[in-house]
Amino acid sequence: MNHDEILNGLTAAYYTLGCKLNFSETSTIGRLLKEAGVRTVGPEEKADLCIINTCSVTEVADHKCRQAIHRMIRRHPDAFVVVTGCYAQLQPERIAHIPGVDLIVGAEKKGEIISLLRDKWLQRTTPSIHTTPRRDIRTFAPSCSRGDRTRYFLKVQDGCDYFCTYCTIPQARGRSRNASIASLVEQARQVADEGGREIVITGVNIGDFGKSTGETFYDLIRALDEVEGISRYRISSIEPNLLTDEIIRFVARSKRFMPHFHIPLQSGSDEVLRLMHRRYDTALFASRIATIRSLMPDAFIGVDVIVGSRGETETCFEEAYRFIDSLPVTQLHVFSYSERPGTRALEIPHVVSPEKKHRRSQLLIALSDEKTKAFYTRHIGQEATVLLERPRPGQPFHGFTDNYIRVEVSDSAARLTENSLTRVRLTGMDEKGTMRGVLSAECQSCQQ
Repeated sequence: MNHDEILNGLTAAYYTLGCKLNFSETSTIGRLLKEAGVRTVGPEEKADLCIINTCSVTEVADHKCRQAIHRMIRRHPDAFVVVTGCYAQLQPERIAHIPGVDLIVGAEKKGEIISLLRDKWLQRTTPSIHTTPRRDIRTFAPSCSRGDRTRYFLKVQDGCDYFCTYCTIPQARGRSRNASIASLVEQARQVADEGGREIVITGVNIGDFGKSTGETFYDLIRALDEVEGISRYRISSIEPNLLTDEIIRFVARSKRFMPHFHIPLQSGSDEVLRLMHRRYDTALFASRIATIRSLMPDAFIGVDVIVGSRGETETCFEEAYRFIDSLPVTQLHVFSYSERPGTRALEIPHVVSPEKKHRRSQLLIALSDEKTKAFYTRHIGQEATVLLERPRPGQPFHGFTDNYIRVEVSDSAARLTENSLTRVRLTGMDEKGTMRGVLSAECQSCQQ
């Protein structure tokens, strides 16, 4: 068989765990396979090829990865199985012992996955492992993909030079590196040419953008803001010490960057932040939130918090809870601390019991629900522009406002279309906390 014909006509199934960056990279792999003649498998079909993109941010994530691999192998028993992502980089030998896995691809080789797949396809004997040591992970694999949503995800940066004591991401993804602004602007223009309206800027530590090219994240967002045809950009998670006042002021006056921030706090205790080796304290974090609120009172602010980390005494948690309660933020993403092999956190005394982790997590989740409900309630009766996304069969159209309120929009005249910017009036929330909306009275059919 001709090398270029190996994949043509095959079917593929995909499964992604973890962050938005992983979903973007899986989508790019899928697009490249489609260009090689591979069709995405139907709901009831058996796939010839399975791609599983993994996460390893917690022990629970590792467990979910193993479950997903076993599940895909059972669902597609004769498929060629490829495992990539952070878990593949960190635990390749363990994955290789799973019967049915054919190819394991680490961070440095992810951009070569199609050629590796072609090479291995004809020699399905023992699993083939393609990983490199962390210090040798230097390649930036571009990714800008739509996936199954209206929004596009543009990967601008990969890797991390912040060695927080609890985190394995630098080991899994390597050092900080990035694409050039010129190449990213060109990718954004291609999205506009395809009819894309919204781009989410993704990476591992996007505020650290520029290590490879001598540019800055501020330079990047200024350049992207000038791309005609893109209506919305969203900045994914950005470190508080890298979210400068200059960046916040730019977003506030921007034509296209939305009033939406996702900022990892991890702990509201300065003692715990010190143990984590985070590069800020609570005073700096509070200052960033205050600046956002002063310039963009209705901005959505999501915050990551880890509970039960080593060294988090009851006193530290109480201090953290009070600090977080005082912040005018919109939503908390609460994670329970997980022991990760090879991290310096294992040297910290005072281990928090699972019971205490659960209790603290539930307290912060309840606090998050209160803050989100208050944020949504404040907007009831107002009008907003929603970018509509493809609904599931039998479900109403939904989408997000500029400040990331999820809205379900019903219209009996069926005038709604996917990927349209539509003016709606926010009418109230249902029992699940979802905002409801109807077409604006002034714009019954005005979809921009």
